Amino acid sequence: MDATYFPYGETEITYLKNKDKRLAAVIEQVGHIDRTGDTDLFSSVVHHILGQQISTKAQQTIWTKLMTELGAVTPNTLLACGRERLQAFGITWKKVDYILDFAGMVRSGEFDIDALNTMTDAEAINALTSLKGIGVWTAEMILLFCLHRPDIFSYGDLAIQRGVRMIYRHKELPGERFERYRKRFSPYCSTASLYFWAVAGGAVPELTDPAAKK
Repeated sequence: MDATYFPYGETEITYLKNKDKRLAAVIEQVGHIDRTGDTDLFSSVVHHILGQQISTKAQQTIWTKLMTELGAVTPNTLLACGRERLQAFGITWKKVDYILDFAGMVRSGEFDIDALNTMTDAEAINALTSLKGIGVWTAEMILLFCLHRPDIFSYGDLAIQRGVRMIYRHKELPGERFERYRKRFSPYCSTASLYFWAVAGGAVPELTDPAAKK
């Protein structure tokens, strides 16, 4: 699976800085973020299914094995591989079935994956979540990192929630408050998300998470 960087520049940065002083200070401190994404939509969906509820390192280990063994992750290579061989790469049986179901639907034309490119964000999320094993968060990540949609802000992403808490010093972040931030950063929520991820990952050492420890 080839990789590319999420595209953003001065237009997005200027808009976000003008909208929010705290985020502006973070952007100044962190600088430009090169966040890799995917270029192939089919393999991106498979990659995200694989990554659910496991570490990034474990996901990459399995993905490397798949690419080495199959050469390319396509409907044909996956279906030819079969359940037992896929499971042997360290994929759970449930995920194996999700992946093969998705591959079969794409190969038969039952799921038109190319149509996602022309759908609105809401339409694309609805289409993706109709697939077995794809929830809203996974669909949103596919939209951001593969389709490069500019306005994705995922409440289901715990790291984004953490970054927002850290910058704005919230002990809790209910959905209503999160939506106010979404409206503030729209139509460039995806670029804002990059900075919240960076903060959550320690890019601004002086910022801590004020959420009450449980």
